[in-house]
Amino acid sequence: MIEQAFLQFSADKLAELSGRIEDCLGRLTADQIWVRNADNENSVGNIVLHLCGNVRQWILSGVGGQPDHRDRDSEFAARGGFQPAELAAKLKAATGEAAEVIRSVPVARLMEKKTIQKVYDTTMMEAIYHVVEHFAGHTGQIIFATKLLTGHDLGYYKHLSKSV
Repeated sequence: MIEQAFLQFSADKLAELSGRIEDCLGRLTADQIWVRNADNENSVGNIVLHLCGNVRQWILSGVGGQPDHRDRDSEFAARGGFQPAELAAKLKAATGEAAEVIRSVPVARLMEKKTIQKVYDTTMMEAIYHVVEHFAGHTGQIIFATKLLTGHDLGYYKHLSKSV
């Protein structure tokens, strides 16, 4: 059934992307995860806090029905306070819970309407898709920042290289 495949793929993709970010956090120092070149930029740490907030609000609350306690502004205002391992643990916990919620959504409820962030009228399916897409975009930012900050290829696609 295509709906069940969508749910499984979405949960698996979220876990995969989270794993890539966790790997990046393991390669960066605390100073590197909080570095900004300008006030209008977000650090890796800010992006991770933002992803945790987004996943909790859209999936755990919006789809799963848990209370919404998100303080979005604080995700971007942070200038430190967490070490790389702490951020990785927060992210792993949020995405792990979200993957469980996604996998448990009854197919019959995918088209059920929800209002998220008090302004987005969306279906459960759209909310799940939004989170995975949003997470993927920010994962790309964190991978790019990690490459810039470390000067290393992360090796995620070595298997596609003709020289391997």
